[in-house]
Amino acid sequence: MLSEFDLIKHYFDRPVPGRATLGIGDDCALLTPAPGMQTAISSDMLVEGRHFFAGEEAQRLGHKSLAVNLSDLAAMGARPVAFTLALALPAADRAWLEGFSRGLFALADAHGCELIGGDTTKGPLTICITVFGEVAPGRALRRSAAVAGDDVWVSGTLGDARLALAGYRQEPALAAPLNAADLAAAGSRMHTPTPRVALGVLLAERGLAHAAIDISDGLVGDLGHILARSGVGATLDADALPAGPVLAAQPLALRRAFTAAGGDDYEICFTAPAASRAAIAAAATECSTPVTRIGRIDGAPGLRWTDAAGAPLALELASFDHFK
Repeated sequence: MLSEFDLIKHYFDRPVPGRATLGIGDDCALLTPAPGMQTAISSDMLVEGRHFFAGEEAQRLGHKSLAVNLSDLAAMGARPVAFTLALALPAADRAWLEGFSRGLFALADAHGCELIGGDTTKGPLTICITVFGEVAPGRALRRSAAVAGDDVWVSGTLGDARLALAGYRQEPALAAPLNAADLAAAGSRMHTPTPRVALGVLLAERGLAHAAIDISDGLVGDLGHILARSGVGATLDADALPAGPVLAAQPLALRRAFTAAGGDDYEICFTAPAASRAAIAAAATECSTPVTRIGRIDGAPGLRWTDAAGAPLALELASFDHFK
C-alpha cells in the first residue's frame, strides 16, 4: 500500500531543474518572477461524474487536467511557468497513477511547465490544478478590452467535443448514431484538447488583440463574458463558426447549436481591430493554429446572429452552467 509521501515521490517528484527557486518538498514552493514580468495565475477543478466520465482513461485525464489550465494562460497571452496539483483519490492505484502522471507530464514538458507542489488525500476522484504563467505588464489579454468595430475571431474548430458527448449518450438530436471512427475522432477533442498557448502568446506580445477568453463552457456564454465586461455587443455569422470535420457532416441546426454553445472546446475567442487581420493570419500560420473571423463587436449591447447571407437568425442558445 502506497503512503501519501511514497505516492508523491514515485509519481510526481521529478528531480529535474526547472524555473522554481524551491519546488516539491517544503511547506511552500518558491517562484522568482522573471525581471519585469507579471505573474498570471489560474485554477481549475475536475470532478469525476461532473467534468469527466467515471472510469476515464488515466493518461487522457492527466493531459486534460493540465490542458484546461494552460488554456486559461493562453487566453491571457501568458507563457506557462509552473503548476501545483491537488489530488483526491479513492485509492492509491499504481496503474492509474502511472497513466495519469504520464499524460500530465507529457503536456507539462511540451510547454516547459514545472510541477512545484500540491496535496494528495483520499476521497472521490477530484483534480485541482493551479497554474502560473508570465506576461509583460500591459500585454495581458483581458475580457474588458473589446472595442466596438473589433473583429471577433476563434481559433481551431468548435463543437466536436459536444458532438462526442451526444454520441456517448446516444442523444436523440443526432440524425444517426456516430460510427466508431467518427466517435473516436470527435472524442479526441473532448479527452485531449489542445491549449492554444503559442497563439495566445503571439497575440499578446505583438499587441494584435484587444480582448480574449478561452472557450470552455461554450462560445455563447464565454463571449458573453467579454461583452458584459467590455460594455459592448456583437453580431456573429452562425455559418462562419468553424466546425470540426465530424460535426461538419451533421445537419445544419445541430452544427449551429454545437459550435455556438457546445463547450469543452478549449479554443480562444478574441477580438481585434480590423487593421490586425493580416498580422493575425501571419501569427496563426507561424504557430500552426487556424483562426476564423466570425463576426464583429457592436456598440449596442446584446448578441445577434446572422446566416451566411447576412439575414438575421433567431437562435436561442445557452452555454454550460456548472449549477444547472
